[in-house]
Amino acid sequence: MSEKAKESCPILSQECIGKDIYSMWLKTDKIAASAKPGQFLSLYTRDGSKLLPRPISICEINKENGGIRLVYRVTGKHTGTEEFSRLHAKVPVETLGPLGNGFPLEQAKGKKVFLMGGGIGIPPMLETAKQLDAEKQIILGYRDELFLKDEFEAYGQVYVATEDGSAGTRGNVMDAIRENGLEADVIFACGPAPMLRAIKAYAEEKNIPCWISMEERMACGIGACLACVCKSTEVDSHSHVHNKRVCKDGPVFLSTEVDL
Repeated sequence: MSEKAKESCPILSQECIGKDIYSMWLKTDKIAASAKPGQFLSLYTRDGSKLLPRPISICEINKENGGIRLVYRVTGKHTGTEEFSRLHAKVPVETLGPLGNGFPLEQAKGKKVFLMGGGIGIPPMLETAKQLDAEKQIILGYRDELFLKDEFEAYGQVYVATEDGSAGTRGNVMDAIRENGLEADVIFACGPAPMLRAIKAYAEEKNIPCWISMEERMACGIGACLACVCKSTEVDSHSHVHNKRVCKDGPVFLSTEVDL
């Protein structure tokens, strides 16, 4: 990846779309021109005590209007995400990106694909669904309250799982697959580690190629600090151990490349 510089990106709009879930559009012709589904941005707060940026997955890309949409969860009071949620249109946000790699859409072209998102791993699957030329089965896992579901319905058949059973299948995304008798040739997924672990095992059992986007706490976002390493099946050329840097080598990995 080439050297990237921070950019001051004005907010186009911001709204709350669920409990502690916010949708923010940023104006950035440069990032929008090169961004791919599955990549992320690092956003810097205005709080001098918080030196490290907050990584947020790209939800949508509007190349024509130079816009990037981020959908994120506020993780608590006095956090970077809480500060972002209080910002309004025209306020500039220091941003670095696009960072990481994205989903290899060419690997699924013309095939039957599971697009699987869980929790805050749901947003990056929206642009993936928009750009993917394939038969899409979209499986979304929620704790309770739904968000973005209506937008996904424009791009494929949507199946929902909720932990409390308030909508769709009671349980998780794997329960939704079993309940609906779904099958696929390729899997793209993003979500918490237990969900990805189950999807990885399912993909290996069914011998299905599977790419997972890992949610990990990050520091620098560019692969220099090794704060976001995950275990890998291969020796990393940078650290010379069985590690991969989620921010630089990922966040999207072939599931057989990493141990969860």
